[in-house]
Amino acid sequence: MSRTALARRYRPRHFAEVATQEHVSQTLRAAVQRNRVAHAYLFCGPRGVGKTTLARVLAMALNCPNRTDEGEPCGVCDSCERIWAGRTSLDVVEIDAASNRGVDDARELRERAMYAPSEEDRFKVYIIDEAHMLTREAWNALLKILEEPPPRVIFVFATTEPQKIQQAAPPILSRCQRFDFHRIATVDLVARLRTVLGAEGIEVGDEVLLPIAQKADGGMRDGLSLMDQVLSFTEGAPTADDVRRILGLVGTEVFLELFGIIADRRPAEVFRFVGRLLEQGYDLAEFYRGLADFLRVLLIVRLDGGEAEGVPQHLVPTVAELAGRFAPGDLLRMLAQVAELDADGRFRKSGEQRILIELLLLRFAYLESTVSLEDVLAALGRGGGDPPGNSAGGRPQAPEPRAGRLSETATAQAPAPPAPVADRRADSRPAEAPAPVAEAAPAFTSAPPPAPAAAPAVKAEAAAPLAEPRPEPPRFSESPSRFSDGPPRFDDAPPPPPPDDLEDDAGDYGPPPAYASRASAPPIRAAAPVPGPAPAPVAATRDDAPVAEEVPRGLPLDPGRVREAWAAVLESGEGLPQGSRPLLRPARPEVAGPSTIAADVLPVVLDRFSRGALRAFEDALSRRLGQRVAVQFRASAAGAAEAPGGQRITAQSARADRLSRLMQGEPVLAAAVQAWDLELLD
Repeated sequence: MSRTALARRYRPRHFAEVATQEHVSQTLRAAVQRNRVAHAYLFCGPRGVGKTTLARVLAMALNCPNRTDEGEPCGVCDSCERIWAGRTSLDVVEIDAASNRGVDDARELRERAMYAPSEEDRFKVYIIDEAHMLTREAWNALLKILEEPPPRVIFVFATTEPQKIQQAAPPILSRCQRFDFHRIATVDLVARLRTVLGAEGIEVGDEVLLPIAQKADGGMRDGLSLMDQVLSFTEGAPTADDVRRILGLVGTEVFLELFGIIADRRPAEVFRFVGRLLEQGYDLAEFYRGLADFLRVLLIVRLDGGEAEGVPQHLVPTVAELAGRFAPGDLLRMLAQVAELDADGRFRKSGEQRILIELLLLRFAYLESTVSLEDVLAALGRGGGDPPGNSAGGRPQAPEPRAGRLSETATAQAPAPPAPVADRRADSRPAEAPAPVAEAAPAFTSAPPPAPAAAPAVKAEAAAPLAEPRPEPPRFSESPSRFSDGPPRFDDAPPPPPPDDLEDDAGDYGPPPAYASRASAPPIRAAAPVPGPAPAPVAATRDDAPVAEEVPRGLPLDPGRVREAWAAVLESGEGLPQGSRPLLRPARPEVAGPSTIAADVLPVVLDRFSRGALRAFEDALSRRLGQRVAVQFRASAAGAAEAPGGQRITAQSARADRLSRLMQGEPVLAAAVQAWDLELLD
């Protein structure tokens, strides 16, 4: 006993019966009514949405003797019955291009189209299904007849992949009227399925029709085929459990159970949940597709607060309550992770789908422990609760000072260092407490007057700190400056890092330049009381203003002292931009004037030293030399790349040069090497 499938039995016979394709059906009906039918049409869209059906309805309307004034065919005459059922008809020919795709088939079609219709008032309609399967040669054979067809001949091409026609034969598209068919909405699918079941004498609820419509994925033919499958399995009206068991669908209750586990943060339950899925015979690929749809529903409900679409009515309140337990950002991250799992097709190709699903669900369960990058950056920028930036969204308004670097507040609150004793052997009275250092202290002060020649021991002990009974030997014995007593010392802070923001404005980061330079210099000791009024302090200045100077200027510079000061600044990194020390090591400073130092450097050095950075480097050299100096960099590719004497700098020569500079800067080390005949290693 033969039986006609539901998809064929309930195929539309009129333009008005084609669901959700009104933009195509109404246009074709109006063209038939006004005798404005084109000679070639191209129907594009997914499978099962009505492309071939509308092509047959068009052929029925053109050849129906009982056509209405609105352009609708009657659907019951002999001509309409033959065309609708796809039986033999002299004037309507359906060709499957998948099996008739060659140039010979196209030539045969072209020859048949030359014959007139069977009757004078009829049309010859050629319906070519799966048109994208035609070869380039076949399209070329049809090109001329499509451009100038015989009278009363119409071609209808139906395809699911119009881009292939664009690649194989672009001129075809300009010779056809193109109509794009849409996917059928789930609501329209449910309505059509209910109509079909009503005609069959079966009544079911939405909990039965909705899963079938969702499984059909916008295709009417697929939906009717699935319904036919369910009806073949059951007797009478099917139930929701029958639909899920036959089609292998995952019900909404399963996803509600899963997200209850995730909301309660029970990651151990994930493994038992996946195990139950497999025991009940669920397909993990189908579960994966349903998971994405359910997450989308939760996100829509959480953001919009409306009713969940595609969910049975009795479960809508439960879904809304569950959506309220998740933050929108968490649901969005879950949905993104689901999309990434099969973005490259690895889930479908994987042989371990269970592991991938378990890993995905565990990431959902541990989502509370994840922190976004924006939150980390904001926490680092706040520094303990303060806003990450100023009101303009720029730099912090009050950054904490760096390690080993004095800020204005710290300088004002810190106690001043004790004054040195003039002569502890001659005077055992305690020294008077010096006044605290003012915030507006100048960056440079004049060197203390030298002690009388008759008392060298007094001078040495006067320059030594009170906490150190044995002063270190002076770093630069030839320098009369108070800055030649050795490296800077801090009681509680390590030496400061090389400044990298000296070219910025002084109000942007940290203390002004005067305080920054004071942090890198040795502590300022109060000099022994001398007769005469003390000079008034000079306020610290910004980088863009000249520095107030009390140091001597214009004194002749000693080349040896210049080289020693240059090497000392490079060793300490004081006043140098980050990464500039290796570039300055090969340079050889020269005395170019009474207070000017010149050096040949690579061009890249000029890019690293901005105006503020060069001023900081000059300040560091001035403190080492005891007088104000200016530095001039001269760009020279060869001068900085070669050593004196024209020899190329190598790794060995650079190492030897660095060790020699180390010995020059450390007299004690040099004396030990000479006395014990030691060999210095890097």
